[in-house]
Amino acid sequence: QVQLVESGGGLVQTGGSLRLSCAASGRTFSGYGMGWFRQATGMEREFVAGISWTGNIYYADSVKGRFTISRNSAKNTVYLQMNSLKPEDTAVYYCAAKARGGPYYETRLYDDWGQGTQVTVSS
Repeated sequence: QVQLVESGGGLVQTGGSLRLSCAASGRTFSGYGMGWFRQATGMEREFVAGISWTGNIYYADSVKGRFTISRNSAKNTVYLQMNSLKPEDTAVYYCAAKARGGPYYETRLYDDWGQGTQVTVSS
């Protein structure tokens, strides 16, 4: 059974930083694209960042210049470094894996999802 487990969330003040991790187990994610999404209370899940197996990277406009996605394929782990956090970044953050092609912002293309980690940014 495939498992994606996020960690690293928490409470941080405006301007602070957090680093999220997503560890995959159950099978190798060789060849898979990985994405980070977030969902604030009462809002739809939205794309944050994605990284392909070959290292192509994509960001939502709202996080460009502040967030950095990376992956350690040997460890089956994806990271999201979040700097200059704002209250509007408050959400549950999810990682996801996809084998199919297509845009990284499309949630329907992802096959596996983690259970999420809460990020709260206080003003």
